[in-house]
Amino acid sequence: MSSTEPRRLILDTDTAGDDTQAILLAALSDRVSLEGVTICTGNVPFEYQVENAKYTLDLAGVADDVSVYEGARSPLLKEYDFAEYVHGEGGLGGELFPETGIESADEHAVDYIVRKARENPGELTLACIAPLTNLALALQREPDLPELLEDIWIMGGAVNTLGNITPAAEYNFWVDPDAARAVMDAFETTLVDWGVTVRDSLFEADVFEAVETMDTELAEFYLTITDAVREFNAQSEDDSLGADVTTQPDSMTLATLLEPDLIEEAATYYVEVDDRDGLTRGYSLVDELGVTDGVPRTRVVESVDGDRFERMMLDMYRHGDPHYSA
Repeated sequence: MSSTEPRRLILDTDTAGDDTQAILLAALSDRVSLEGVTICTGNVPFEYQVENAKYTLDLAGVADDVSVYEGARSPLLKEYDFAEYVHGEGGLGGELFPETGIESADEHAVDYIVRKARENPGELTLACIAPLTNLALALQREPDLPELLEDIWIMGGAVNTLGNITPAAEYNFWVDPDAARAVMDAFETTLVDWGVTVRDSLFEADVFEAVETMDTELAEFYLTITDAVREFNAQSEDDSLGADVTTQPDSMTLATLLEPDLIEEAATYYVEVDDRDGLTRGYSLVDELGVTDGVPRTRVVESVDGDRFERMMLDMYRHGDPHYSA
């Protein structure tokens, strides 16, 4: 791929809350060509996730060009809980329940990922901001997938920090730890974890006030989808939250993909996910000390320029262009 050509992107999502903002970044950026959106089990009941993705694509003006592919409706082996207590009923703040009437693609998400990778070896990037079930199933279908995909970016894990669903685990890895383990074992990836999200993507009152002054659909949408999560965070006992704040894990993952210069520090480590039931389910062991025999293959994003990320998001809400100030 030429450095001047947009990166060809498939976005795998469990569309609720901040997932929608990641979709908007991908749809509105000229740095990528968003070729498809695949839906994976996760945040809220599956039908809501599908409609939320279609609504977001329509809001970005690309619903006629970018299809939604329905994928795995349950983890590989485990049972799990939805996160509507964070994102609100339906996933978009608890007040918005889209019924777009837009048809999903006929092809299953896993079949779509495998077909596109086989037809375009070395040309496709996959961004996974959901549990990794679709990608793990695609790997089962096509063992050469790690060589066929150009790049994989993942939002998941809690790198030597507290998780957000249990003390040990981040939600995406916890939902389907079997899939996460298989993916981290097989692929070279870039990982944006929960910890760097809390450190570098936290939005506070000044951001909300700035967005409230914007008379745009995207600004209004952001305020709607963050209503429930702001209330949830305000009641949190986590010292890093516990106030009227939001974190942007999915949109920060897409932002670093779109503008790699946002990444201030990153290093490559061996990562293994605990797939057992129990207190450590979904725990992401990241060998920063190099004491295991595991092969380092995961590029872990350790620091992001939060000011530039915030500017990208505000430019998107105000101008419909995340690169307006670039």
